Amino acid sequence: MNHTIRVAQTDIQFDCVEGDTVLQAAKAAGYELPYSCRSGICGSCKGKVLSGSLHNAGAGEALTPEELASGHALFCQARPQSDIDIAVHSIERIDPNARKTVEAKIYRMTRVTEDITLLQLRFPAGVRVKFKAGQYLHVLLDDGSRRSFSMANPPQQSDGAMLHVRHMKEGKFSGWLASQAAVGDKLKVELPFGDFRIQEDAAVEGAQNLAHARPAVLIASGTGFAPIKSILEDLFRRGTPTRPMALYWGGRMLQDLYMKDLPEKWAQQHALFRFVPVLSEEVVEGVRSGLVHKAVMQDFPSLAGHEVYACGVPAMINAARLDFTRECGLDPDDFHCDAFVPGEAVS
Repeated sequence: MNHTIRVAQTDIQFDCVEGDTVLQAAKAAGYELPYSCRSGICGSCKGKVLSGSLHNAGAGEALTPEELASGHALFCQARPQSDIDIAVHSIERIDPNARKTVEAKIYRMTRVTEDITLLQLRFPAGVRVKFKAGQYLHVLLDDGSRRSFSMANPPQQSDGAMLHVRHMKEGKFSGWLASQAAVGDKLKVELPFGDFRIQEDAAVEGAQNLAHARPAVLIASGTGFAPIKSILEDLFRRGTPTRPMALYWGGRMLQDLYMKDLPEKWAQQHALFRFVPVLSEEVVEGVRSGLVHKAVMQDFPSLAGHEVYACGVPAMINAARLDFTRECGLDPDDFHCDAFVPGEAVS
């Protein structure tokens, strides 16, 4: 049995096959809803259910009790059980030319730590792929499975992709990369995916009136630095930041902050940008100790009127969302994140 999904304040409606999520149904009908992790962690896909019933509407930890009580759901998890009416932050037609499958070539591999490789891919001559800073790609493996990696390069570098790959124990792709891959090998990739990006309305507001600009706090754990790097380099290439921005990058040991010199250079170049490295298991002079999101709370006891962009492991994402909204007054709608979930990607 199919159910009809109607989008409030639009003339858009589409069918949903029994058992599909709202997000899957929208994609099948040619529409793009906001999303990122597709695992019920990041909350990018949340919206409000105005009528009808859903199964699994509150799966995951991305919704507050207040949001659940007011009818919000995670559309990457929720499956309609009847016709439903929904309210969404945005919905747009999918550009059939925006997503591409490309045979990329390994141009460079740099093992920066024992468990992290910087992988530089080049697309075929003349091929460029349009994407937004903060989005990710899928590496398509020979067995049909996929692995998701954020692109660390800014959109202006559209002739290839830089990936920050953490080597996982018994990881199929990272194991191949560590033991067999060589410069010149080819990988099939599909891109772009995801909706983790700077909200342009806040940036525009900042450009118009610095006194009323909304400060942005960016948080990365480990290789969560990759999409943050893309976002910041894109902003810096388009001009000097017009609102205060602070980056908190957390790792266990100093070596986990494998490109620490880069944000330190940004801080020297841009007066409104600040960089705070944080280590949870090593004490280093001049570097903060503890959990990265706790360092943010020490510096920002009130996050009201701020935007937060967090990227990394689910434990950090969930702790930051909960503590920032409950203890620091952050509006849940101002918490934007991308959770790195190991395993096969969902297309």
